[in-house]
Amino acid sequence: MGLIHIDLFTTLDGVAQAPGGPEEDPEGGFAFGGWQAPLTDELTGEQIGAGMEGMDALLLGRRTYDIFASYWPKIDGGVDGGIADLFNRIPKYMVSREPRRLEWDRSTQLGPDVADAVAGVRDRHEHVHVIGSLDFVQTLLAEQLFDRLTLWVYPILLGRGKKVFADGAVPTNLQLIAPVVASPKGAVMLRYGLLDGTPAVGDMGERD
Repeated sequence: MGLIHIDLFTTLDGVAQAPGGPEEDPEGGFAFGGWQAPLTDELTGEQIGAGMEGMDALLLGRRTYDIFASYWPKIDGGVDGGIADLFNRIPKYMVSREPRRLEWDRSTQLGPDVADAVAGVRDRHEHVHVIGSLDFVQTLLAEQLFDRLTLWVYPILLGRGKKVFADGAVPTNLQLIAPVVASPKGAVMLRYGLLDGTPAVGDMGERD
């Protein structure tokens, strides 16, 4: 059975809306689209690329799929050439309740039963990555339908915007499974694995 990886870029206050550009997701009057760009450096690029090693499928929500499908097929070479080659080559799965015509090569729409759809994708692939797709991520978090959670946390506060942990977070145990990586511009990579059970509690006053 394959692994489901959730990969997200987030600010210190948990905003993950439209990191890539002004037009990516202006919903709600969000005025900070592209907040990630000034904080990107060579190390973050290397680490993001390394995190894609072994990726053999993409699992995306509708909005992120549409953004990717309108961008990546047009990229040929350049800085993003390697990522474009990977994304264009591997199977893409899009989750949406409404039937859609998908024109990006090797794209498949999944049915409305998310748990069943994710199980099917797991059976066919080893490393399935969910990038962006914040609404869909809330379902994955709520149902614990993921195995790895990688967060790139950037040193800014935005105060508003769609959050990583919005309506989907439930009590969940995670374990840090890779060394923390800090970039020269202050971004920090945190990679967690899902553990069984729910968080334990205690009393700090009972310490020795």
